[in-house]
Amino acid sequence: MVAGLKRAAAVDIGTNSVLLLVAERGADGRLSPVREEAEITRLGRGVERTGMLSAEGMEATLSVLARFAAQAREGGAQRLVVTATSAARDARNGEEFLRTARERAGAEVEILSGDEEARLGYLAVASEFADRAGPAGLLTIDVGGGSTELVHGAGTAVRFRTSLDIGSVRLTERCIQGDPPSVAEQQAVRRAVVDALATLPAFPEAVTVVGVAGTVTSLFAIAEGVEPYDAARVHGGWLDLVQVALVRGRLCSVALAERRRLPGIQPRRADVLPAGAILFEAALHRLGTRGAWVSDRGLRWGVLIDRWEGLL
Repeated sequence: MVAGLKRAAAVDIGTNSVLLLVAERGADGRLSPVREEAEITRLGRGVERTGMLSAEGMEATLSVLARFAAQAREGGAQRLVVTATSAARDARNGEEFLRTARERAGAEVEILSGDEEARLGYLAVASEFADRAGPAGLLTIDVGGGSTELVHGAGTAVRFRTSLDIGSVRLTERCIQGDPPSVAEQQAVRRAVVDALATLPAFPEAVTVVGVAGTVTSLFAIAEGVEPYDAARVHGGWLDLVQVALVRGRLCSVALAERRRLPGIQPRRADVLPAGAILFEAALHRLGTRGAWVSDRGLRWGVLIDRWEGLL
């Protein structure tokens, strides 16, 4: 750690995964990653059906959270911010999870509203992609496990934001039982997505679309054969709608065991990626765009960008 530089860390606890960012800020105000980690723990398994966080999901998530908190401290982070999203805010036993997190990891977990999750995720994208957008601005699509956030803005100013209760885990549990998913199951996922997206307003035709989070980065990694996963090769890439359709078709046509072996895929994400691919493809069609830029920097980056002055 360079003398005079300060470090902070953010942990994003999602429905499907837990992500760590330890970062420092240079004289130009830009954040630079010191350490990044990600683990799929599936905190939200079963929430769609039971309304409760499962003991298995909580244990896996708390174990990773404790490890990430220790790694943040070891990495020189002077402050740690931990946020949780869809699964934790929807579950009836979310408070139990927060209490146990304090005991196990010594961390206070803040449950974000859907609107705040959307705003912070957009802020992360705007810090990287605003210079690629014209007068029509940026539109981000953050495909999560339990929810999907869409935000339209110009620069860092948000014009519209929404959080929809559709995500790769939620849609898989709701619509898919077959392996691979049947045509009827794929159609059920698509109908659920189209129905949810019907509530969106019209966006400017020339808006610059950016896809965020594990579903989108996985689709790009599979399409481009990025194996092993390399954030530097994924972040800032362009994912064409034709590529999305081809990868979606491939994911939906092979059984789980084969999906797990596809170059570029995270094996533990393979079960929910078909639904995530259908969701993202349907969203691109709804927006009338030919593709999207890809961002590997989501909510955890937005949290630190937004709160850095107050933390340090």
